[in-house]
Amino acid sequence: MRFLLFALSLLPVCAFSQSKNILKHELDSMYVLDQRNRVWLTKLGNNQPLTDSLTTLYKVSRTKLAGALWTEQIQIDSSNLKRAEVILQQQGYPGKTMVGVPTNEAIFYIIQHSHKVDTYLPAVKKAAESGELPFHQYALMLDRSLMYAQKPQLYGTQIACRKVRASSASRCFVWPIEDYRNVNQRRKQAGLPLTVAENAVRLNAAYDPSLTMEIARQLYVLDL
Repeated sequence: MRFLLFALSLLPVCAFSQSKNILKHELDSMYVLDQRNRVWLTKLGNNQPLTDSLTTLYKVSRTKLAGALWTEQIQIDSSNLKRAEVILQQQGYPGKTMVGVPTNEAIFYIIQHSHKVDTYLPAVKKAAESGELPFHQYALMLDRSLMYAQKPQLYGTQIACRKVRASSASRCFVWPIEDYRNVNQRRKQAGLPLTVAENAVRLNAAYDPSLTMEIARQLYVLDL
């Protein structure tokens, strides 16, 4: 009888553990879908070798492959976001305690690639401040929120590609930074390993530390 009672007492624990494993596997799959086409598009943009099977799979020429990949990615992002919102509403942000590392970053990337950044920024902030998510991820999302609002960013993580007003060309540049003299100190505190200048080189973007929002509006067409 005692064994039966003990076994029954373990059922909720086992069910909870199984539920966490199911969620972890689901989030891992969602993250793969979030990243896969983006990795291919990056390679395509950098003229890196791609397997011929991609053009065969999408039944397009290499010149039209980017369009096909983005069309599919938009659909994936929409599906991922719908499921992510259900998870967030039912149980809050699934951090490392619930799903482990690096699965705890899956929802972050899905939100970061959506139009719901401002909606879920408080949940990401809470997760970061409680150690459930790396703090640098919150820094990236905060900067993106500020950029979308056409305000200077705090950590210098966001790159914008905009049309240059003086020509028909476009240029990628580091979005204006608030208090740029101390930005690398803030980056270090947030856990970002590279300086703004080093990150700009990595992303092949122009970096002018003194760029303000006023000057940026004169140089670029900022509205998307």
